[in-house]
Amino acid sequence: MRKNWYETKQKLKHKFAKITDNDLLFEEGKQEELVKKLQIKLGKSEEEILNIIATL
Repeated sequence: MRKNWYETKQKLKHKFAKITDNDLLFEEGKQEELVKKLQIKLGKSEEEILNIIATL
């Protein structure tokens, strides 16, 4: 997930206007927390969030 994270963040922010930079702070080993934040913000399941990130 860390690979090309800057580019992925930009695509997520473009696709979902309500996502902020703070929502997308990524710390090594904290992927689970990031996914949970996005789940709450977007109202999607963990699987949906991971799929969205993988397809960007």
